[in-house]
Amino acid sequence: MAEPITSAMTDPFGRTIKYLRVSVTDRCDLRCFYCMSEDMTFLPKSDLLSLEELDRLCSAFIAKGVRKLRLTGGEPLVRRNVMSLVQSLSRHLDTGALDELTLTTNGSQLEKFAAELRGHGVRRINVSLDTLDPAKFRAITRWGDLDKVLRGIEAARTAGLKVKINVVALKNMNEDEIPSLMEWAHGKGMDLTLIEVMPMGDIGEGRIDQYLPLSLLRARLAGRYTLTDLADDTGGPARYAGVSETGGKLGFITPMTHNFCESCNRVRITCTGTLHTCLGHEDASDLRKPLRASSDDALLAAAIDRAIGLKPKGHDFIIDRRHNRPSVSRHMSVTGG
Repeated sequence: MAEPITSAMTDPFGRTIKYLRVSVTDRCDLRCFYCMSEDMTFLPKSDLLSLEELDRLCSAFIAKGVRKLRLTGGEPLVRRNVMSLVQSLSRHLDTGALDELTLTTNGSQLEKFAAELRGHGVRRINVSLDTLDPAKFRAITRWGDLDKVLRGIEAARTAGLKVKINVVALKNMNEDEIPSLMEWAHGKGMDLTLIEVMPMGDIGEGRIDQYLPLSLLRARLAGRYTLTDLADDTGGPARYAGVSETGGKLGFITPMTHNFCESCNRVRITCTGTLHTCLGHEDASDLRKPLRASSDDALLAAAIDRAIGLKPKGHDFIIDRRHNRPSVSRHMSVTGG
């Protein structure tokens, strides 16, 4: 008996899916040590969905109720001709079918693309930046150029993009720098969000020596700043606090110390067309096959409905001495940040 094709996506726990994160490539021009191994083996380019297929896939989700679309990677701006995809997807902003088109980037290509992103309807972006120390930046990214990223951030701000800085909190690496990073970001009118290390993919070393609980970090910050919880919601997993001394907003993404599953409205698609309904599970639904099997979207819509119907209640990430291994085998760069 054929399963019904629904126009909206509601999972078994009553959560309506309105937020789609799409990885346009697993490749990146950096090798951040908490995200990738230094000698990463990337997917053959032939395995990736074409830009036209990514557009059709995103559009199918928008037709089923997605209101926020985030392009990710890897580093999305290293995908050849990615701006043509951004331009095409912007038509959904024009029609009102989509509320927001945005992306997460490491900032390395922003100097080149910031103005064009703004021209195609992108209004805010997230930039991953874990330190303002050039030597430490090179150590974390293995070969990145901090000045290039900072120029990219300024290009984005000049273009009129609202920038939020994402910082992965790393024990004994950048934990003492968090206050200065926050003051720098807030001083430029940028929000800053702290993220706990997640046990995804084999990176050649354990994560127990990287993991810094944000509950501990928040307690330290509260001894120095006045933090007031906010009800702000940008559609993602962050919980926000206002910082009286800086006038800025500080976010906390805590998949380890306090998971955010009860309100999860997100799903992720890889650059090969695999749908993951939970970041912390090995669940996978192939959307490439139904996408390519028919020129209309009936098979695709049915496959999406089946996958949403299997979305788990929550993830079960663990980092401790007994579980010093990835909770899921795929790297974050494959799933999409």
